[in-house]
Amino acid sequence: MPDRLRTRFLVIGSGVAGLHSAWRGSESGDVVVLTKRTLFDSTTAWAQGGIAAALGAGDSPELHRDDTLAAGAALCDAAAVQVLVEEGPARVRQLAAAGAHFDLDPRGHLKLGREAAHSRSRIVHALGDQTGAEVQRTLMARVRESPRVTVLEHARVLELIIEGGRCCGVRASVEGRAVEIVADATVLATGGCGQLYRFTTNPVVATGDGFAIAHRAGVRLADMEFVQFHPTALETPENPLALISEAVRGEGARLVNDRGQRFMLRKHRLAELAPRDIVAREIFRQRRDGSSVFLDARKLGRGFQRRFPGIFAICRARGIDPGKDLVPVTPAAHYMMGGVVTDLTGRTTMPHLYAVGEVSRTGVHGANRLASNSLLEGLVFAERVARDLVSNGKLASVPRKGAWTVPVLRDRGAAQVAADEVRTVMWNDAGIDRSARGLRLAAGQLEEIDERLPAGATEEANMVETARLIVEAALMRKESRGGHFRSDFPRQRNKWKGKHIEW
Repeated sequence: MPDRLRTRFLVIGSGVAGLHSAWRGSESGDVVVLTKRTLFDSTTAWAQGGIAAALGAGDSPELHRDDTLAAGAALCDAAAVQVLVEEGPARVRQLAAAGAHFDLDPRGHLKLGREAAHSRSRIVHALGDQTGAEVQRTLMARVRESPRVTVLEHARVLELIIEGGRCCGVRASVEGRAVEIVADATVLATGGCGQLYRFTTNPVVATGDGFAIAHRAGVRLADMEFVQFHPTALETPENPLALISEAVRGEGARLVNDRGQRFMLRKHRLAELAPRDIVAREIFRQRRDGSSVFLDARKLGRGFQRRFPGIFAICRARGIDPGKDLVPVTPAAHYMMGGVVTDLTGRTTMPHLYAVGEVSRTGVHGANRLASNSLLEGLVFAERVARDLVSNGKLASVPRKGAWTVPVLRDRGAAQVAADEVRTVMWNDAGIDRSARGLRLAAGQLEEIDERLPAGATEEANMVETARLIVEAALMRKESRGGHFRSDFPRQRNKWKGKHIEW
């Protein structure tokens, strides 16, 4: 491995957004892809839900737009939403043409499911509940087939290379070695930050690195207070928790407490299919008040295994038969709606730097992501990024290589303790139910954790920095909206409508 690489385009991350950007970008130039672990390690691979797109009879981009805007609680960017819903169907067809095996009905048409807050059945699935894995497999195959894509695994980005006010690449640790990758254009596709929370559905790589790296470089971020908590993760002692997809409720499963009460009927007209923030909050309240919460899918009987083979296997491995037993569930950190601010081509406020996927804030999700819009956003905006990459001319001069080394972590135990402390602080005081008192307590605790971080704890430092951004934004937004709930300001306030908190 040389200590410096030169490429036309650099993509950081290997989920749907990163792989699609690399695949399509390679048609215009050489691409280097950096991935924190292996090419398969991403939140995309874990996604059980599907891809939302207006593909069925009686549906339209306009209806999809309306549902997205309603879920976003008056904080969506209408232009970005329009792009998402209009270009979404073409991206699904493009992925199918690239080899993705989506579920079909007996007539050979795409089988479309329905999920929470959607007014039509428009969710495309693969292998029942393994859509993300199929998307990942398809895009990985395309990337590996391209002679113009080089993949570097076990690569951790430490910082952006900034010269003359523009991004010229990154400094990274590649299998422990200090490597500079110089690129004409760099794409952040680093995913989310679920691992900042004690309970999460995100894989261990989702530690918020992209947000912290961009923030340190002075790139604009926004809406960091809007963290989405999935209502139904399988309640076990694991990290991450296994997800019980929204689609299970879409097929008729019900939420009950340990007294057998179907409590969502009293909380929202859509009951179990209410927006995620409402369902998550009600489950959280039931658990806070001492009740256990279960998903009752027994009405599906043997059909559960056919419809959700992956979830069935997950449950059976833990001694639960969803066709016969109640499934214990808890909310868990799932998706970040905020992030690095971009325009409609994925450009950030730093020239030659793009952001796409969960690390970006395109504006399509607003304060609350509509179910199954995340994979769609990754596909739609990665395509736009890939088409725009070629507009970046080659660097007139290559930045000089400085003398630097990868910080050595000599106390891994202390770093792990710090990471666990961040997770506990964020879950307790900056999670589903927030207040000024709790958020201020969290800010002070994060400061103490930061001061105790051992040298070389770069990932943990990113966790602390991203956590601070969430806490500070949550303190500033004195209302409840979408995924952000303040018990001391429990309602939406008109003065905050359409207002974004930026750095």
